[in-house]
Amino acid sequence: MATHPTYTLPELPYDYAALEPVISGEIIELHHDKHHAGYVKGANDTLEQLAQAREKDAWAAINGLEKNLAFHLSGHILHSIYWGNMSGDGGGEPLEKDGTGELADALAESFGSFARFKAQLSKAAATTQGSGWGVLAYEPVSGRLVVEQVYDHQGNVGQGAVPLLVFDAWEHAFYLQYRNQKVDFVEAMWRVVNWQDVAARYAAARERAAGLLLAP
Repeated sequence: MATHPTYTLPELPYDYAALEPVISGEIIELHHDKHHAGYVKGANDTLEQLAQAREKDAWAAINGLEKNLAFHLSGHILHSIYWGNMSGDGGGEPLEKDGTGELADALAESFGSFARFKAQLSKAAATTQGSGWGVLAYEPVSGRLVVEQVYDHQGNVGQGAVPLLVFDAWEHAFYLQYRNQKVDFVEAMWRVVNWQDVAARYAAARERAAGLLLAP
């Protein structure tokens, strides 16, 4: 049963070399064109396999298929956010004067200060065991910002939280350039954070959050 792909690989918002020297063009090309593309294909293939299972009423592989869907779909979503989170003109911190003041206020309220937030996200990303991510997310029940440590692509996260800023700590994100120095890569990442993108995601997450928990 042939179907049209549900998910497609987004184009990069910049050239491969745009984030140098923080991230080499070679890494960006391989990361986007091979790794991210693989998650897109995996999500589409798994959806097709699930459709076949429904058609045949054959459920022997359901646990593996559902796990594969979560893995590949979350990989696609996190990477799609990752590319937008970075800019060759990024870095610094959110400030009132550049239109990211609401985000700056929320970070201070949720973490005590920008420096404390930066320390927590850096540690969360750098200490992932094996493959994973450090993620700043909007938690819609409390309306606060939280840092999550994501294992692989989807584990150890609060349901309903919306990723705003993601640091990819899988080895394919940095190994060609930083070797086994994950801490150095995470520290360098702060030089390319696109705070305008993060602030826009924060505003959108707040707008969409109202209907998550329906009043009794």
